[in-house]
Amino acid sequence: MEHKPKLVYITRKEHFNAAHRLYNPSWTDAENEAFFGKCANKNYHGHNFDLYVTLKGYADPNTGMVMDLKKLKTVIKTYVVDKLDHMNINQDVDFMKGQLASIENIVVAIWNQLEPHIENGQLHCIKLVETERNYVEYYGE
Repeated sequence: MEHKPKLVYITRKEHFNAAHRLYNPSWTDAENEAFFGKCANKNYHGHNFDLYVTLKGYADPNTGMVMDLKKLKTVIKTYVVDKLDHMNINQDVDFMKGQLASIENIVVAIWNQLEPHIENGQLHCIKLVETERNYVEYYGE
């Protein structure tokens, strides 16, 4: 009996703390405050972010894995967590320069940081949780 490979999804969860400010430099302070509210605070504000990175693929017949999760952990840590953890996203994060630091823009930038370094499987989804009630998912589209 032939065993047909099954497409599986694997996820690694990581965590980082970072500060940001929602602020459009082409708007006045009053316009920013009217639209973004407390998130436009000149002193920034912070979050305890949870990051879920999901790959899809077929398990390698020699290892039984899509990608070694230890290797995925290293990729996420090197290209994302080490650059974001305890940083000011607006000022300190190279891959966010020139972008409004919304959770939507952050998750797309994280995708772009990770995608070139995924060796096995394919990046499927990145979920970034900003608060217990607010999160965003990105599928590379």
